[in-house]
Amino acid sequence: MSIEIGEGRSEKVGERFRPRARAVELRTLVAAIGYVRVLLIALWLGAAVFFSAAVAPSVFAVLRSFHLSNANEIAGSIVTRTLSIVNTGGFLIGLLLLMSAFLFRRMVSRRAFQAEVISLLVVAAATGVGQWIIAARMLGLRAAMGRPVDEVAQNDPLRVAFNSLHGYSVGALSIGILAGLVALLLIARRARANTV
Repeated sequence: MSIEIGEGRSEKVGERFRPRARAVELRTLVAAIGYVRVLLIALWLGAAVFFSAAVAPSVFAVLRSFHLSNANEIAGSIVTRTLSIVNTGGFLIGLLLLMSAFLFRRMVSRRAFQAEVISLLVVAAATGVGQWIIAARMLGLRAAMGRPVDEVAQNDPLRVAFNSLHGYSVGALSIGILAGLVALLLIARRARANTV
């Protein structure tokens, strides 16, 4: 259907509004992606902090309260399994958010974009190293000990190496959490700017 719009020009109804409608759809899509990105990093950050502050210490405390001879071994197995989920999730979410950051990089300043990319790289690297290097070596050391870690002498080279790797594991997750917090703030700021 055409209508006359003056001086002999005609235009299909609604044609004038299509570019505006597409712009609104694009802004809605960008805002939705921004909110999903905020949700992903916030969920991982919450899980990582909850694991570090509540799950790991609670598992050890509860199992020790039963005075089991192998309480630390059981707790260590539970914590290792849970940490694997946190690390793998952090690695995958870090990579996904890193890739999606490049989709809309012109929507933020260069410095904000670089800070976001660096923080997401640190999240992915810290969790990846924590999972596939540090945790893998710790599992290898536990297997090489042939008995529960607590039964191995403190000065045994395997126990010393295990304790050292445990410290590195805590450090890697702490670095990932700090980088995740920076990423959360930057991603939330970008999402908010894209909805205003």
